[in-house]
Amino acid sequence: MKEAKFIWKDGKLIPWAEATTHVLSHTLHYGNAAFEGTRAYMTQKGLAIFRLKDHTKRLLDSCKITAIKCPYSQEELEKAQIELLKANQDIFKGNVYIRPLVYLGYGVMGIDHRKAPVNVAIAAWEWGAYLGEEGLLEGIKVKTSSFVRSSVKSTMGKAKISANYLNSQMAKYEALECGFEEALLLDDNGFVAEGSGECFFIVRNGKLITPPSDNALESITQATVIELANDLGLEVERRRITRDEVYICDEAFFTGTAAEITPIKSLDFRQIGDGKRGEVTKRLQENFFEIVLGKNSKYSHYLTYIS
Repeated sequence: MKEAKFIWKDGKLIPWAEATTHVLSHTLHYGNAAFEGTRAYMTQKGLAIFRLKDHTKRLLDSCKITAIKCPYSQEELEKAQIELLKANQDIFKGNVYIRPLVYLGYGVMGIDHRKAPVNVAIAAWEWGAYLGEEGLLEGIKVKTSSFVRSSVKSTMGKAKISANYLNSQMAKYEALECGFEEALLLDDNGFVAEGSGECFFIVRNGKLITPPSDNALESITQATVIELANDLGLEVERRRITRDEVYICDEAFFTGTAAEITPIKSLDFRQIGDGKRGEVTKRLQENFFEIVLGKNSKYSHYLTYIS
């Protein structure tokens, strides 16, 4: 990890190394914390945060779902992220990942979290392609996980919370240990849910297909890709997808803040399409990067410039 100078914590900028918390912090033991993943891209006009308002709104929605009373408003959290990037911008040379975290701190133990203090921290660091630069161009190998995506009957998938990601972590671990680069999780009915940290698309007969968010996080990047596809005249369908349909689709790719648009070249040793980035994926990918790099004026409202 490339360290930055400062982290924003509870209303103040503090040196990176001093952003610590007590080992008896409630979240560390019980997993209730809301977080976000947001990217800032280095454009010709300097750093610009992509869809800052939407990511911050989802952070507060996650807090509401898990009964955490965030002490900061949406406007205050947006300003804090901008302040943090400005404080670190002299060392940022490339694209930046932003991680706001609302967590339960030190003061009480036990399952009851109502009296635990709420802390807020925001970190930012330079981070390139999550699944590798080669993966963006050539595609990645994916394994259907033996771990089922946590059921809506037992957890709250619309919240981006720390506890939910043990499911993802185990799926990712299994995939990597088996020689793959990412996992694809099915829901408890056997339909495709999402990747370990990404939403999922296939292309079949020229149509772009993505599952509903019944068993997945409501993805901001997924929504952007759907909007972009509509603008490009592509037919988009949201419906359930089975694993065997993925085997015979023409193209497949993951989307997410970290993954951006990453092609999938195989699933469970079955080659997808030509076994490389497909033409629809390539077109969407190129247009997506034009948006986040400030080269498409129609989508300029999604960018918050720092300088």
